[in-house]
Amino acid sequence: MEVDAAPAPAVSAAARPPAWTDRVLAYRLLWFLGVLVFTLDQLTKTWVVLNLRFPTYWPEEGAIVVIKGFFNLVHVGNTGAAWSLFSGQSSLLALLAGATLFGIYFWRRHLGLEHRRAQFAFGLLCGGIVGNFFDRILHGHVIDFLDFHFGDYIYPTFNLADAGICVGVLIYLWHSFREPLPPAPPAA
Repeated sequence: MEVDAAPAPAVSAAARPPAWTDRVLAYRLLWFLGVLVFTLDQLTKTWVVLNLRFPTYWPEEGAIVVIKGFFNLVHVGNTGAAWSLFSGQSSLLALLAGATLFGIYFWRRHLGLEHRRAQFAFGLLCGGIVGNFFDRILHGHVIDFLDFHFGDYIYPTFNLADAGICVGVLIYLWHSFREPLPPAPPAA
């Protein structure tokens, strides 16, 4: 006796999970800005490595004076974080960068990454994190080259990745305090 198997129920397009490409494209602004910041950061650091000996901090050593007494291009290495905090801990900071990127991915819905303004902020932030992470793996330190002087005060030397991280965090905090993100659409 032959038993007819019941036909499999048709799955509607709305019930199917979105395709991998749709999920990636949902974060296209984040991806675009992240890749842009990373690329510009690495291109500028490559230029610095090819044109300024390491380390170069003062004009007498070969630093390029862009605006006398205010802005120089230098070539220094930072094994720490911002303002040389945790100096000499490059491996630990590389691990922390990887954990941060994983955390952003894992908590992407809670961070509101479905929204454009959050994608804008986190695109800058993630591009900067990856840029400095790449330096730590490749060079053992982060290449810093933007050197600003305000009278007798010398602002800590930084790079485009650092700028992306700081601006991304500030934008996210600013918008979080001003206008909390609307709830994210339910996960499919």
